[in-house]
Formats: sequence, C-alpha cells, structure tokens
Amino acid sequence: MKRILVIGGSRYFGKTLVTRAREAGDEVTVLNRGSGAPPHGVDRLVADRDDEEALRVALGQREFDVVVDQVCYTPLQAAVARRVFAGRTGRYVMTSTMEVYDPATLPGGLPDPAPDPVTEASLDPARLPLPGAAGRAPGPWPAYVYAEGKRQAEAVFLRDAAFPYVSVRAAHVLGGGPAEFTGRLAHYVERIAAGTPVDVHKATYATSFIHHHEMAEFLHWTAEQTFTGPVNAASHGAPDVLALCEAVAERVGRRPRYRVVGAGAAASPFSFDRAYAIDNGRASALGFGFGHVADWLPGAIAETPRADG
Repeated sequence: MKRILVIGGSRYFGKTLVTRAREAGDEVTVLNRGSGAPPHGVDRLVADRDDEEALRVALGQREFDVVVDQVCYTPLQAAVARRVFAGRTGRYVMTSTMEVYDPATLPGGLPDPAPDPVTEASLDPARLPLPGAAGRAPGPWPAYVYAEGKRQAEAVFLRDAAFPYVSVRAAHVLGGGPAEFTGRLAHYVERIAAGTPVDVHKATYATSFIHHHEMAEFLHWTAEQTFTGPVNAASHGAPDVLALCEAVAERVGRRPRYRVVGAGAAASPFSFDRAYAIDNGRASALGFGFGHVADWLPGAIAETPRADG
C-alpha cells in the first residue's frame, strides 16, 4: 500500500486513476479546487495549486509516497510544486504530453534526423533555452502555449531535482464517450455520420493514441515503480487520419468524405503534416504491457455520442 496524492483527479482518466489506486489498496488523497466529491474512501484537500501558501496550509504536515500531478501546465506551477513537495514525497509523477515533441511548436525542431516514432531521448527539456531567451520567440497560438508550458514545467523538475521525478508523455487519449471532453473523436464520428467532409492534409502521418483506461492504469503502474525521467505512454499501433476515418466509417455505416487542405492550413484534429508518433519501447522494456489501438478503437468509437442521436 502506498500513500498517493493525486493533484486534479476530478475528471476523465484522472478520476479513473483515483478509483483504481483506491481499489488496489492504496491510501489515496486528491487535491483540487473542490470540483466534485471524490469517490468513497478517498480523502480530499481543497486548494488552488497556484497559491503556494494555501497549498502549504491545505497539506499541513502530510507526506506521501507518491504525488501524481495531473494538472501541471506551466513552469510557475511546477516551481510551486517543487518547493512545496520537497521533503514531502518519495516520488513525483507529472502527466505530460506527446505534444512536447511537436516540431511545429519547438523552435529549431527535433534533432536531425529525429527518430520516427520519437523516443524520450529526442528531447531533454532541461537543455532548452528559458522562455524569452534570445532566439526563443514565443508562439501565441494555443498549441504552442500548451506544448511549451509542458516542456518548461518538465524542465523545472529536471534542472534541480528535489525528489525522484517522472514525466509521463501521454499519447492522444481516447474513449469514454461524453467523458472525453476534448471532442476530438466526436468530431470524426459526427462528420462522417452526417456525410460532412473531413479536412485532411495531402500527405498524412501516423500518430499515437492510448485508451483512457490504459492511461489510468499506466499512471498507477508508474506510481508503483522506481524508474525516473521521461517515459512515453502509447498503445501499440499508430494509425494516420485516414485509418482513423475508416475505423469510424465501419462503425457508423457511412463512407468518409475528405477535403484536402493546403499547406499550413488547419485540418481535422488528428491530421498532421509532419511525423507525429511516439515510441513506447522504454515503458515496454520496464515491464508495462500496452494494448493495441486496433483492439480498443472500435469500442471507443461506438460509445462516442453522435449529433444525430
């Protein structure tokens, strides 16, 4: 049994993680701003993680074997957490994202040639220039803000380690029907079912996915391990947007229609004009058994709500 604190944990796979850890016999506490009651048998602390003093007050003298941080998006949040949890936890697991590798938001891109799929060693956030450094032009668009925030948050934990630290670079998480709040899979289900064209690039690239239950399982497994550093989390198999559309078409009974967008134009959520898959070899070698996208994707599509009812 471990004493686990989950920061966030009020929705989607974070909520599943909390339940899974409790059912495994762990002593689980969630810390958030009070959004929803936790499952039975789980303690809750209420605080704004951005408020360092309020966070310290909420924690009191508590210590944990593992902290799983589901909602760290900026280097400022990471800096607060690093100060507050130094000496309070034996392990810190941050839920990061495969977006940290995105060459479209990473000035200078990845090393050339970058492996495809991308390995953890392709990116060391601690070696990146700090925001605002010469030649580090900011990007105003949401994808940049999200990816760079995660990269710099990782860097804060890595540059001057206060505790054993893991960054879980998660693939695109799917499944769960309405609980999948991004609406990315629903975009395809709704458009294909309605006969509306799906916007795609002329040349399509594979990308990585993971089922929401598998993501929760992976985070709980990671909390129980001793390895440190970045680790990619992705199911086996990396379909491109056309393969995804074909899977949707098979479930909704209607052939997909496509509209090819020009270079630099926005396309549908999982259509990429650049290599965009991650390698799960490190986690597999450490002992985690990933499932296959092809096995769980039909079920994820089937449970996704359709606009036509």
